[in-house]
Amino acid sequence: MIIKASASLRNDYTSISSLAKESHEPIYITKNGEGDMVLMSIDTFERREQILKLRNRILQAEQERIDGEKTISISEAKEALRKRLEDE
Repeated sequence: MIIKASASLRNDYTSISSLAKESHEPIYITKNGEGDMVLMSIDTFERREQILKLRNRILQAEQERIDGEKTISISEAKEALRKRLEDE
């Protein structure tokens, strides 16, 4: 984690943007420890969004399993994927 004075970061957007791109991490700008602004590169944001969507799909699938929905084994899933790829 990189910590800089918030005033200097607020006045230097180019530096903040470059740092977000290089670090692939969100940058939190605070004033006296209170949340103020979070910046991250578009790539990092998009990757974060993909992870959150995948997490929601996993949680939904787990809830369906708990609710008694039909499930398949890993080997059945692999076979279905193999067939799907062959058909493309």
